[in-house]
Amino acid sequence: MARPGQPLRASGPTMFRPWWLRRIRPRGETAMKSPFYTAEHDAFRDVMRRFVEKEIAPFAHEWDEAGEFPRALYRKAAEIGLLGLGFPEEYGGIAADQFMKIVASQELAQAGAGGISASLMSHTIGSPPIARAARPEVRARVLPQVLSGEKISALAITEPGGGSDVANLRTRARRDGDHYVVSGEKTFITSGVRADYLTVAVRTGGEGAGGVSLLLIEGDTPGLSRTKLKKMGWWASDTATLHFDACRVPAENLIGEEGQGFKIIMRNFNSERMGMAASCTAYARVCLDEAIAYAKERKTFGKPLAQHQVIRHKIVDMAQKVAASQAMLEMLAWRLEQGESPVAEICMMKNQATQTMAFCASEAVQIFGGAGFMRGIKAERIYREVKVNAIGGGTEEIMKDLASRQMGL
Repeated sequence: MARPGQPLRASGPTMFRPWWLRRIRPRGETAMKSPFYTAEHDAFRDVMRRFVEKEIAPFAHEWDEAGEFPRALYRKAAEIGLLGLGFPEEYGGIAADQFMKIVASQELAQAGAGGISASLMSHTIGSPPIARAARPEVRARVLPQVLSGEKISALAITEPGGGSDVANLRTRARRDGDHYVVSGEKTFITSGVRADYLTVAVRTGGEGAGGVSLLLIEGDTPGLSRTKLKKMGWWASDTATLHFDACRVPAENLIGEEGQGFKIIMRNFNSERMGMAASCTAYARVCLDEAIAYAKERKTFGKPLAQHQVIRHKIVDMAQKVAASQAMLEMLAWRLEQGESPVAEICMMKNQATQTMAFCASEAVQIFGGAGFMRGIKAERIYREVKVNAIGGGTEEIMKDLASRQMGL
């Protein structure tokens, strides 16, 4: 994997190299604005920006109101290399460092529609365990379909009786010959309605983390039913409760070894939290940009809002928090690229980003006044999406507790 400041280079003659990397200019012709981003990152940012402006932004409000987006969007995302970022090249993936992933997350956020991003990219939490630990034949069958946009992948861990307490999940998988028989429920599952492949945390052993395993359960498995959920935000993301009624799952669909699921899940969480932090920081910036544009245009008491000191100060406070969050995010990404595993900082980064998003969304709606309470603007939609980010991937309270333990407290 390339380090910041280095291009992503082919590891061999068979490496897939997406068209947006083949068309970049030589590095000497590109003015670098950051020590972390190369010409290749910039080229991908341009592609992502055009994709979002053409395929997502014009329809974001319509899709949010409809509660879903067209399944064809997955294939379109695959065509520009978005779905394959960071996955093995042999299955259609593309080599990507932490900064390429930040670019992807933050450009998607420009549409101000978290529900679309969440479901479109649900494979980034559903499929990494498959890529890392599933049997070779399972990887070869599943990953190419997901990374091409043909199939949808989702992660199912949370249960009605517990969220962040993964070690105490209750969904049971009993071995019966060449199958596992799965019974139980999962809830708040992103892409839960449409997912073709579900990476499911189950209990195969005794109590505690050591009894947790991961199974790949296909969406058409007999005994699996789904209930769509209505939410405060992320309307365009299909979210479901999954019901497993004695579902028979081939034993070959076990991901990793029995009893090793908890470790795989924890590793998955670190990547998910970095992705959420990148997105939340970008959503905060969207609120800032929209507030600035409105403050320059809207006039009160004979002058633009931006000429009122109290509004200027709000905007500066927003900009300050966004800049601090982005700097923290990029330094942490750089540390990950150096091979570090700063779990405490990842937890704090997620909280920093979600709190920045909450602050900027609230201030943006306040600057818009009555218009900010009306559906249709990005800030209003982002305001409704604040809490799902502060809860999903580990609540702010859990993040503080985990960080403190990592710090030896």
